[in-house]
Amino acid sequence: MSRMSRIPRSALAFALGLAFLATAPPAQAAPLSPAPAVQTDRTAQAAVRVVRYDASRAAEFRSAVDQAAQIWNDSVSNVRLVAGSPADFVVLADNGWPRAQPVGRGRGTVWMGRQATSQGYAPLRIATHEIGHILGLPDRRTGRCTDLMSGSSAGTGCTNPYPNTAERAAVDRNFAGLTPPAVEFGEIYVDAPADAAP
Repeated sequence: MSRMSRIPRSALAFALGLAFLATAPPAQAAPLSPAPAVQTDRTAQAAVRVVRYDASRAAEFRSAVDQAAQIWNDSVSNVRLVAGSPADFVVLADNGWPRAQPVGRGRGTVWMGRQATSQGYAPLRIATHEIGHILGLPDRRTGRCTDLMSGSSAGTGCTNPYPNTAERAAVDRNFAGLTPPAVEFGEIYVDAPADAAP
């Protein structure tokens, strides 16, 4: 084979290679930096503070305590109450007036007092009210049934166990760290009517 016949073959191969490159799609360059992560509901929930409670010694009030925890879970977004151990707060049953002793944000002790229920106060309202103290809400003796933290001042006819808009917002602010809780840690908040004997 002569040198002349080799040149046209190589020229033909070169021409075919150029034709292939001209019709192939352009290569995509890799991004220089990863795309920013999109926040999902799962990552948003990671900021929610879980507060565990132990109602194993709440006797006949245990169901009311569990219902009250669910009411708070349905009402606020920055804290979630879960029955479990180790507990951040405990709920006990005794024969006195209902009371709570918050010792930190979401921590403390609640006493479900039988003296209130024996006089006709609603156990579910009591439980939700006392947990409100643990979540940083003080008593507001307004006498209004729409105010959960009015407690016994609303009378035995009031069975409303739901926090109002301002109470829900205050708890969310407490657990977002935007405001300090309005309760004094270590103080015992007793929910007895003003005319109750000490």
